[in-house]
Amino acid sequence: MKTFVSLTSLALMEALALAQTTIGFGPYFSLGPTKSWIREANTTLVLPTVPNPAVDRLALWPGMGTSDGDLIQAIAVATANPATECRGTTGQWCVFASTLESQQEAGTQSPQNAGAHLIIHYVYNDSTQKYDQAVSINGKVLSTLSTSSGNAQGWGTAVECQESACHGTVATHQYLDTTIVLNAADPTFGNTLALNEVSSSGLSTTDGGKTWVVKTIKVQQHTFNL
Repeated sequence: MKTFVSLTSLALMEALALAQTTIGFGPYFSLGPTKSWIREANTTLVLPTVPNPAVDRLALWPGMGTSDGDLIQAIAVATANPATECRGTTGQWCVFASTLESQQEAGTQSPQNAGAHLIIHYVYNDSTQKYDQAVSINGKVLSTLSTSSGNAQGWGTAVECQESACHGTVATHQYLDTTIVLNAADPTFGNTLALNEVSSSGLSTTDGGKTWVVKTIKVQQHTFNL
């Protein structure tokens, strides 16, 4: 099993390996590693307005770092030209299921407006020994992906800039009704919580540390200057 590293550190190493010239991270909510592993995670990302003027590329994602060194990360990305990215229009986000391995695996991309409530679900599939991802809105599944990634050890949110987005501003936004289910109870999991430019309603468990819930995660406005 590989040593756990933070989600942002993992994403940074992967991005450098993929030859991104500029990359940076802003606010985050971070949990892990757990003494168990994460079997299922569910959250709702409420999309903010995209940066204005348009930048390329700004990504919002809730992710899980895994024992295989992968990063499971369904993504909402703002680009300078959403038409070529996801057949979107100015002011829209491109959203898709995704996993960073030695290269990025991605599901179908879908254009979505600011204010959309994206339900992002990760679950370990015992029959395939893969993590299944689904990104949906209003009961409609937009993007799916399944990857062999070992066992997830931590969960967190990220604001990531690449290229010209590293001189842009991301608006305040929030995650709602986050639930993380461990394979076995870990009463110490809540002690791993780290926040940066983020506030939350607090982390709670009612079953001894197997299921963890946070009702709201509020991410502050952040301006990159890299």
